[in-house]
Amino acid sequence: MNEKLLEYLLQHQMLSAEQVQALREAYRESKKSVRELILEQDLLAEDKLIAAFAEISHMPVVKLYENLIPSDVCRLVRPDLLRANTVIPFAFDANDPGLLLVAVNDPMNMRGRDVVAISAKCRVRPYLATTTDILLAIDRYYGSDELREAAKLYTQSTEQETSVEAQAMQDDVNSSPVVILVTSMVEQAVRQRASDIHVEAGPNTIRVRYRVDGVLYTTATYDARLLSAVIARIKIISGLDISEKRKPQDGRFSITVDNREYDVRVSILPTVYGEKCVMRLAQKKVLAYDKRTLGFTEEDVKKFDRILRRPNGLLLVTGPTGSGKSRTLYTALSELNSDSVNIVTVEDPVEANIDGINQVQVNVKAGLTFATTLRSILRQDPDIIMIGEIRDQETAAIAVQASITGHLVLSTLHTNDTASTVARLMDMDVKSYLIADATVGIIAKRLVRQLCPACKRKRHLHEHEAPYLDMTPEQCRDVEIYEPVGCQSCGGTGYYDRIGVYEIMEISPNLQKLIAGRCTTDELREAAIKEGMTTLKESARKLVLAGSTSLAEMSKLGMEDVDWQAVPNVAANKGLEI
Repeated sequence: MNEKLLEYLLQHQMLSAEQVQALREAYRESKKSVRELILEQDLLAEDKLIAAFAEISHMPVVKLYENLIPSDVCRLVRPDLLRANTVIPFAFDANDPGLLLVAVNDPMNMRGRDVVAISAKCRVRPYLATTTDILLAIDRYYGSDELREAAKLYTQSTEQETSVEAQAMQDDVNSSPVVILVTSMVEQAVRQRASDIHVEAGPNTIRVRYRVDGVLYTTATYDARLLSAVIARIKIISGLDISEKRKPQDGRFSITVDNREYDVRVSILPTVYGEKCVMRLAQKKVLAYDKRTLGFTEEDVKKFDRILRRPNGLLLVTGPTGSGKSRTLYTALSELNSDSVNIVTVEDPVEANIDGINQVQVNVKAGLTFATTLRSILRQDPDIIMIGEIRDQETAAIAVQASITGHLVLSTLHTNDTASTVARLMDMDVKSYLIADATVGIIAKRLVRQLCPACKRKRHLHEHEAPYLDMTPEQCRDVEIYEPVGCQSCGGTGYYDRIGVYEIMEISPNLQKLIAGRCTTDELREAAIKEGMTTLKESARKLVLAGSTSLAEMSKLGMEDVDWQAVPNVAANKGLEI
């Protein structure tokens, strides 16, 4: 099967001859299958690999998130056996009640089929599914029970007078309920596409919440007795002091989930009921994207490219925390990265390592601040400088000066839109004529949730909603938009993933004159719109009309001239905070 797979991938030009030869050699030297080697090296997406397997083995493919697994099927096999063998039964055959349909991640996964057949005591028919789909289904149908069992085991062990520290420091996953609990918590969050995990202390319970597509959802609650052990375990793997419970602490650790490595940044904060922990998840080597996957329109791509082609100047990406500024900057760096340029970054912290780029992490205790690092970087003969964030007057002054003296400088700033960014720099005592001379482009960015393609529902735009999309009642008569519904695929939220909303201001000679003359924010915005700038509101409007997002998501951009409470199906949306 391994050789058949390689021949198929080569024949269909899914892999090059060099890649196939390298895989043959790696397969001979290791105990891993070709499937594992391909996924490990990111040579092919898993769904494409499953499609190739289906063609070769004539085995059907199943999408588990589109199927509801009956409770009687869930009770047939223990979840630990399913997880260990990457297999899950999902239904009985409609025409043969004694035949169990089973999803496997590999046609050669005979052991997984046998485990299900022996445990369920019936015949099985294999279907193909991705590893992620199978493990996510196991998490969905068995995860809560597994975590509750781990919590129960811990409370039983504490009754036997085992100390919190001893429980937390055990490395044997099979013997330590705390280790199982924390590891499963992170793994389930990764498979549910969560960006953050919140572990919060209450008077009697612990609440665990995942942030998925920018929105927090409660996933579990546990007895408050678990808090000390869970926090202690997280501190240990993050390299923090488990005895210090009165001060905030920050740390990080790495974890491998489904053959992918994730970097987890940990923040511990003392609260009234105990310590609160937030873990931010980031997959290594994924911050650099093709610019077309960021949500840019064709016109945005042209503007972005024109700005990046400038040999020197200041490019600023603005927006609130969590709006995807870092991803945009890393994408820009990937576009600019080549052997002919020297790129140096100063970040706090370094979020992803990029080959060929010199990255420096701020260390305030060692005196390595943004400002001091920038001064040193300017003596390192850089062509391109990336500053993680302009936070103070000194950093702003150095960034502007560096961009004027022949460097392309990329950075972020916390402002609401492109026009207000200029006023923010002036508030940092940067001279207006220097801002005008230095700045080549400003990009304001937000993220809105995309409607789930599997369940979104079409409807006509109502007349009273027309003004919110800058239409007259007459114009909206034949306009159709989509609204969220909720299904297995999106976890009942109606949304799946997020897309960027952009406002890109290219600094033209006319805008330079206005900035140098200390124009108001409104004057600058109006002039930029006349020159073709698409505002955040207009960008979001286009996404709503294209069926990519909803009116409720558009409202989160904070358009002040819209009374969203008056719009039905918007204020009532459970994901919306007004």
